[in-house]
Amino acid sequence: MGLESFIALCILSFTAAFIPGPNNALVAASGANFGFRRTFPHVLGISLGFPVMIFIVGLFLGQIFQSSLLLREVLRWVGVGLLLYVAYKIATAGGLGSSAGERRPFRFHEAALFQWVNPKGWSMAIAITSQFATPDAPMQTAIIIAAVFVFFGLASASTWAVLGVSLQRFLETENRLKWFNRVMALLIAGCVVFLFLD
Repeated sequence: MGLESFIALCILSFTAAFIPGPNNALVAASGANFGFRRTFPHVLGISLGFPVMIFIVGLFLGQIFQSSLLLREVLRWVGVGLLLYVAYKIATAGGLGSSAGERRPFRFHEAALFQWVNPKGWSMAIAITSQFATPDAPMQTAIIIAAVFVFFGLASASTWAVLGVSLQRFLETENRLKWFNRVMALLIAGCVVFLFLD
């Protein structure tokens, strides 16, 4: 990968990582509700889950996904269902629930697996790998692309979690926290609309 391509990849990954979306709304809500320490596994799940997906797509799955309309549609509807479920849980309780009904943030594996049912993530992974992965060095370029997304994913998810934490003082009253959670849930649910604009 040449220097110009690498710079373009960095600009694209920075933009993709920092713009508001489901992952960023989730970590901001988690930071506001649970603090940074309890949200950090969620941050790591995003920061490692998506780059692993990009790496695998870059090496193996991109062509299969592009050629199967059924697979894309199934993934789209599973993603819609999951996003709406997560939005509902945040709007009504401020977090996910355990079997005992206790509020809690996403765990590492949940955040990492969430990347695999996110249709926007799949679209981005395929678009990016098709632009930056080179057929003559697929392993090397897939590693570079994944590493860039680890860096910007960690920076972005941490920033959004800290933003949520910084709002904790403002959200100390129960009513404000409920409204914040509802707004974050609305942002997450609003992302569903964009799944059908692709």
